[in-house]
Amino acid sequence: MAYFTYRAKNNAGKVSSGSVEAENVSAATAILRQKRLEVISISESRLAGILKYLPQANPVTLKDVVIFSRQFSTMINAGLPIMQGLSILTEQAPNKSFGKVLGRVRDDLSNGMSLSDAIAKFPRVFNNLYVNMVKAGEQGGILDAVLERLSEYMEKAEAISRKVKSALMYPVVVSSVAVAVIFFLMWKVIPVFENVFTSFGSHLPGITMVVVNISHFVCSYRFIYLIIGAVVVFTGVSAYRKTKRGAYQWDSMMLKIPVFGVLLQKAAVAKFARTFSTLIKSGVPIVDALETVAKTAGNLVVEKAVLGCRDSIREGKTLTEPLKKFPIFPPMVVQMINVGEETGAMDTMLSKVADFYEDEVDTAVEGLTSIIEPIMIVFLGLVVGFIVVAMYMPLFDLPGIIH
Repeated sequence: MAYFTYRAKNNAGKVSSGSVEAENVSAATAILRQKRLEVISISESRLAGILKYLPQANPVTLKDVVIFSRQFSTMINAGLPIMQGLSILTEQAPNKSFGKVLGRVRDDLSNGMSLSDAIAKFPRVFNNLYVNMVKAGEQGGILDAVLERLSEYMEKAEAISRKVKSALMYPVVVSSVAVAVIFFLMWKVIPVFENVFTSFGSHLPGITMVVVNISHFVCSYRFIYLIIGAVVVFTGVSAYRKTKRGAYQWDSMMLKIPVFGVLLQKAAVAKFARTFSTLIKSGVPIVDALETVAKTAGNLVVEKAVLGCRDSIREGKTLTEPLKKFPIFPPMVVQMINVGEETGAMDTMLSKVADFYEDEVDTAVEGLTSIIEPIMIVFLGLVVGFIVVAMYMPLFDLPGIIH
């Protein structure tokens, strides 16, 4: 997609200018004609193209897509024509950005394009999973059922993602608050105590000197070098993560982190099973389904495993054999998929695996929260306690010094 600037006049002869997003000049001209504008001049605009990289005023959210999918499914199931249903949903869309997307999809449908091809033009709104399932629904004549499954899938996938993020964010937030409090103590409170002790000429114990030296380090602004170093390291790691090798190593490392790695593994297995099950139920061919699952896995370790399974299927082999080679898939998951292959009930087995591991994620998140909370409280208590003891120890010598 590209942006084109144009000058055009309407039926009344009034000339106007603006920009339009389209695949090429012909498509841009067609869009303007649909708006009953006669094109005077049109050309691709590189400056306008920068707009697509800027944050949108009203970005399309997952909630917008879920609500649309449910409403569209209900309309189709009730016998309403697709074009009429899209027109209604376009007009009543609460999000203006999403309304424009639906309007473009409706226009493409009126020009003879299929729904799956029309929504494929908007990958930021409709991902590969959504497009492939809609395509299967169109081919199988079960578009309403597919849209309903999509809305259920997106809600469950978002719930799992939200729970994992909340579990990972808790220690980060608490640690950040702890660092801020300690920084404030070192910067504003400790120097006051030091001045008091110095005025009395008391000898400072070793533990107090440790805290005072840290305070000197903070107050001298030498800590800025630490911040710069941290920023450089973070930037370097981020850049390395953008490479294929770096991203794979990062995902592998995250799965090996004690406690949190298990949670991430369960979430990855749950997403794999739920996505695969939803695609198969919707009639997507197994090879195409595996390719879509790989692209939407969100973890390169899972993606590599799924692509290995796809290649195995293409060679006429089973799905379970390559899965055994990847430790991210527990033996129970491999065995249940094997049973599904033998009985022809793959979608049912995958759905059960997804239900089980989604419950496991819930349990793991609750367990982590209950464990992390007391650990963080004890840690903060020890740090603050150390500072308090260090500052009060010299006070025991003051009576002797004063007398």
